[in-house]
Amino acid sequence: MQKTFEAVYEDGVLRPLETLDLAHRQHVQVTIAAAPELSGDVSAYFEPEEWKASKHDSITLDEVRRALSSIPGSLSDAVIASRDDRV
Repeated sequence: MQKTFEAVYEDGVLRPLETLDLAHRQHVQVTIAAAPELSGDVSAYFEPEEWKASKHDSITLDEVRRALSSIPGSLSDAVIASRDDRV
């Protein structure tokens, strides 16, 4: 398996910014490359065709809220669990 993901190095621990499908205590090989600095202007992250296509998205704010509300747990619970795992 090969996967690229972003992580943050905090207090001696490399913390992925997304959930990884790994077994508990699974050994992996990590290659480190600095992430590019992000500016406040995100327009360059998308091709002009992608911007044009996004004008036709029919997703409503209510649909987004419904989708987000189906995610179990809370951010504070996730932060607390992450801290507990490091101890």
